[in-house]
Amino acid sequence: MKGFLEDANYSIGLLDEGATLADVIDNCIYEHTHTEKRAFYVGDLGKLVKKNIQWQNVMAPIKPFYPVRCNSTPGVLEILGTLGVGFACSSKAEMALVQDLGISPENIIYTNPCKQASQIKYAAKAGINIMICDNEIELKKIARNHPNAKLLLYIATEDITADEEMNMKFGTTLKNCRHLMECAKELGVQIVGVKFHVSGSCKELQTYIHALSDARCVFDMAEEFGFKMNMLDIGGGFTGSELQLEEVNHVVRPLLDVYFPKESGVNVIAEPGCYYVSSAFTLAVNIIAKKTAEHDKLLPSGVEKTRNEDEPVFTYYINDGVYGSFASKLSEKLNTIPEVHKKYKEDEPLFPSSLWGPSCDELDQIVENCLLPELSVGDWLIFDNMGSGTLGEQSTFNDYQRPLIYYMMSFSDWDEMQDAGIASDTLMKNFFFVPSCIQLSPEDRFSTAA
Repeated sequence: MKGFLEDANYSIGLLDEGATLADVIDNCIYEHTHTEKRAFYVGDLGKLVKKNIQWQNVMAPIKPFYPVRCNSTPGVLEILGTLGVGFACSSKAEMALVQDLGISPENIIYTNPCKQASQIKYAAKAGINIMICDNEIELKKIARNHPNAKLLLYIATEDITADEEMNMKFGTTLKNCRHLMECAKELGVQIVGVKFHVSGSCKELQTYIHALSDARCVFDMAEEFGFKMNMLDIGGGFTGSELQLEEVNHVVRPLLDVYFPKESGVNVIAEPGCYYVSSAFTLAVNIIAKKTAEHDKLLPSGVEKTRNEDEPVFTYYINDGVYGSFASKLSEKLNTIPEVHKKYKEDEPLFPSSLWGPSCDELDQIVENCLLPELSVGDWLIFDNMGSGTLGEQSTFNDYQRPLIYYMMSFSDWDEMQDAGIASDTLMKNFFFVPSCIQLSPEDRFSTAA
């Protein structure tokens, strides 16, 4: 089973009930330990099926449009396309990826708030009409390059927290919506709906109440200008937690019934990204270098130094970093902790450790401080929940090799897809049967050949 990020040809291993994700990782590590020890992902595509079922049970009839930038690997896109999910694209490359799967333009929206004129023209030629807009300059650019565009006015939400104050914020005010409608009327551009976005880090679900109220105001405003509005996009921010999904639904559902009832003809969509893919991918990395560090320099400021300063403190360098799979670490905290692959005794001592990427760059720090048993060069570390924001276009810094991707799915998930009639012939040709991984002989194990 093999696959590169840019490789359109991929395979999905069907695992019987005796095999687990851990077995797959063990077999892949076995192969890599005897070859090049390259970092790799294992993607459980069955989790996408489960997440979609969960979405339908909790959030239907809100249709999901998956943000392609979140994880653009071919296995993910083809499974989601087969499940009937729409796609939210932020670039020409993403639109082309989705179109290659045979997705109709009606199931694609162009969500970049700052669009290049050439990419607007590409969307127009491809028949991708729905796109977002939050300012007059963007509106005029769209009018020049895509006469058939159907715009969603992107309105700002009041969800800024102390940690987010310095982040880029998009969206326009209610007051400016009226001005944009006046301009759109003059330019002959259609406005068909509203979009807003509530960050996944926002703890105040009250933000949805304000956002939906504002959206209703914009819809009422549009009637004055003669626009026929029929779409509401409530954005992303879905973390993947079933509890969070139910909490959002508990707040949103009653307001949708009041502001946008079924008889209004308004289609409500959302953009769940990490919700689908975060937990589906596990990353395995190899330790390529090791050194001891000074105890005082390793510990973050404010951390109590309770350990014996004579004990060793270790710095490990791994074969993946912020110029690759940990790119999101440059802008946010890592939401997963490393797990040691090799077995070690429960009473084995743990030492303060830091993890760094292979670039020898001061920004390439993966984990500032954690407790690990003493490890050796060649040992493996496992990071789970690595499916979101880590599998797009990545840097080739210092001849960095992109991790391989191994796709898997359990027979039960495969059967569920077939029973639901959502397994296309095109998708099914990528599956192959894998007997229990525990029983695989070395010559039958997963191949890592390119």
